[in-house]
Amino acid sequence: MERLNTQLAAASKALDSLSAVPSLSLPATEMRDVAIMRFIYTFEAVWKAARLLLLEVEGIEANSPKATVRESFRVGLLSEKEAEGALVMADDRNLTVHVYNEQLADQINGRVPGHTACLRSWVSAMGKRLKEFKATK
Repeated sequence: MERLNTQLAAASKALDSLSAVPSLSLPATEMRDVAIMRFIYTFEAVWKAARLLLLEVEGIEANSPKATVRESFRVGLLSEKEAEGALVMADDRNLTVHVYNEQLADQINGRVPGHTACLRSWVSAMGKRLKEFKATK
């Protein structure tokens, strides 16, 4: 359980870092690149926290980002719309890691605010589920 607490705290901290991007004073292309990089590590932290929560709290093994999103939806950590958005996030993360071009970067950057809102909701739902789980123990 301690590992789950640590992973969830790391996801929250990464999300705070991503949320702070609009307040940075950087040129537009640097701001875009910072937003994308923070999105990548935030998505990684959040899906890995969800994977661990699914295992430790729900008894469900999910070993990939998309499997984790699907199982998170199945157990109510994500709404249908959020799950669809999280699957897009997984695709965006894959694209940013494997391919870089200006047009793609601009498109993904345009989706970062929506991604941030979805990640925030997912982290919040995980925190609530963990709190409920601890209360039953």
